[in-house]
Amino acid sequence: MERSLRVVDLGTRDFAEVWRMQLDLVEARQRDQAPDTLLLVEHPHVITLGRGARQENVLAAGDVPVFAIERGGDVTYHGPGQLVGYPIFKLDGIERDLHLYLRRLEESIIRTAADLGVVAGRQEGATGVWTSATPPRKLASLGVAVKRGWVTLHGLALNVATDLTRFAAINPCGFKAEVMTSLSAALGRAVSLAEVKPALVRHAAEVFERRLST
Repeated sequence: MERSLRVVDLGTRDFAEVWRMQLDLVEARQRDQAPDTLLLVEHPHVITLGRGARQENVLAAGDVPVFAIERGGDVTYHGPGQLVGYPIFKLDGIERDLHLYLRRLEESIIRTAADLGVVAGRQEGATGVWTSATPPRKLASLGVAVKRGWVTLHGLALNVATDLTRFAAINPCGFKAEVMTSLSAALGRAVSLAEVKPALVRHAAEVFERRLST
């Protein structure tokens, strides 16, 4: 049976606030007191360290807050112009496959980029979404966690109009900063989050086979 998907657009919120919100939603979803929910948010400048993070990949955080969190992966940056999506989903049946879950997140982003006119795909051995440029550039990063009952949190970060110089503070996901790009950089024009959000929501619902609730 197709399940419903609630989308909550939080606008701009601090990372710590939304992290707490995710944890509360996870508990509610584990008790079936909340539907599958996709949080959309833009964070002020913040650096997060996943479970696999290497401290040497934080080069110059300066006054940017740094959080060590429970997602997988290495170090990443969030900031203005970046669309962050946090799916709080209860996975069931064949969905209980972390690799499948990551590939579906990637597919949602790939289809979204295509709607904007950017051809993107995957790179073997490098989770995330990359442009088809030569050399490929990283458009989006993924970092997820799965809690009891196969309920997900954390998620994806899609660079829409991100200031790419900000990545110089870290080695994003262990790569050099220059590997990063954005939809705006790839298209050579300013792209707004408002342009991107409807496409990402639509494709996430399609890929995860969930019905958008009103």
